[in-house]
Amino acid sequence: MPDADPPAALLPDVLADGLRVVFVGINPGGGSVAAGHSFHSAGNRFWPALYRSGFTPRLLRAEEERLLLGWGMGITSIVRRPTARASQLSRAEFVAGGQDLAERIAAIRPQWLAMLGVTGYRAAFGAPKAQLGPQPEPIGGARVWIVPNPSGLNAHYPPVALAAEFAKMRAAVGLPDRSGVLDESPSRM
Repeated sequence: MPDADPPAALLPDVLADGLRVVFVGINPGGGSVAAGHSFHSAGNRFWPALYRSGFTPRLLRAEEERLLLGWGMGITSIVRRPTARASQLSRAEFVAGGQDLAERIAAIRPQWLAMLGVTGYRAAFGAPKAQLGPQPEPIGGARVWIVPNPSGLNAHYPPVALAAEFAKMRAAVGLPDRSGVLDESPSRM
């Protein structure tokens, strides 16, 4: 009998009980898994989007991801298996990942999930017409908001537009502008 392939390495979640927002990617890339940190690839715009939208007080490096916990935020993914592209995942993997995500989220009870892109959400939760913004159905008890996928492959959202969409969600869930980039003072609105 041939040896079975070893299980794929998993990227550790950045999670804790009772977070305000958990950012949910589709699945980790191989480079992130190898580095041991979420959104580690050079082309991913997640960290700049968090800063420019006011979620963080400065631009973080992937190695600083655990700082998010102190601000009430975390990171996970729908599917835990790493791939170079989300298109390498099967429909069954999305569905199973969605069920696994719901269980993980129910156990830690965050207020919101920020789904990074409509593609993964649609496939995992059987919502083919889902659009950006708040969603009607919770996942694991958490409210859901879809923001654009920050992957460098997502040409539909240049950095400024990506940050604007992230900022809409941040403001709607009641988190302050920690960066000051947006200057949301009442005299400026």
